[in-house]
Amino acid sequence: MVHDAPSVIAWAESPLQLIGAAEWAAAHRRRVPIAGRLTAQMAETADELLARGALFGRLEPYLGIPWKLLAENRHWLIGDGFSGQFRLAAAALRPERITLLDDGANTLAFADTLLGRRDYVRPGIRERGLTALAAPFALNRLHERARVGRVDMFTAFDLGADRREALTDRGIAVARHRFEWTRRTGERSTRRDALPTGRVLLGSARPVDGRLDLGVYLAWVAAEASIAPLTYLPHRREPAAQLDAIRAIPGVHLSARHLPAELVLAGAPEPLEVLTLASSTTTTLPLVLEGTGSVLRQWAPGSGRTERVLL
Repeated sequence: MVHDAPSVIAWAESPLQLIGAAEWAAAHRRRVPIAGRLTAQMAETADELLARGALFGRLEPYLGIPWKLLAENRHWLIGDGFSGQFRLAAAALRPERITLLDDGANTLAFADTLLGRRDYVRPGIRERGLTALAAPFALNRLHERARVGRVDMFTAFDLGADRREALTDRGIAVARHRFEWTRRTGERSTRRDALPTGRVLLGSARPVDGRLDLGVYLAWVAAEASIAPLTYLPHRREPAAQLDAIRAIPGVHLSARHLPAELVLAGAPEPLEVLTLASSTTTTLPLVLEGTGSVLRQWAPGSGRTERVLL
């Protein structure tokens, strides 16, 4: 039996956070309304999750803080604990219960923030203004709720025994998932688009962020495509100019769908060779592709390529 739970709201700002909300809803058999960031990929991801039967209630697209929905629902599922908007909302509205979903590798950093092992700042960002001012108030609210057992984490990431024990000591329960719902619904999805190749390269926004020279990045893609044709799954933040350059590389099939790799690859009927830079997908995809015999190859610029076999 599925239970409606009007006291719960998921505030998601990225496609991975939406998937986390769908996994939480399935694991708890509770229908969850969604306040989602208003972007094209968020809408496409939400449509795909609904088509697969996600237990979502009303979906409300938002820019900014969904004050009314948050005030009406005292249990918040939060994708981005570092968000300045979340800090302001938590300090002003004082939710009764907070469940932290995954926000990529920042999940580990936020766990350390809760434990006082690092400052309440997003990794690699210098914060100021209201975002910085609201931090101690939001963190105090999290600690208050944790002391009465009303903060928990729902994550695909292995936090390690030390973190888990320390979080438990502070009243923060940790529940892991392995994308069970995503894999199950992917296997039976009738909306699956057949991948044109068994080799898949995951797009990256590193050139956009200035963390990797675009020429070096394009040379890597071209080198992989020269070995054998590949399907390129764009990153949600890749600009049109970068994708045009990718499209022009011989042997590259650019995917037209802008969905998270976890959704595109879940339920793969045949083993895949997945090529990627270091990212949170090196944690999520081994879970999504578990048991398929697929191979994940991680490329490190300047130091060759490492291989990990997904069991």
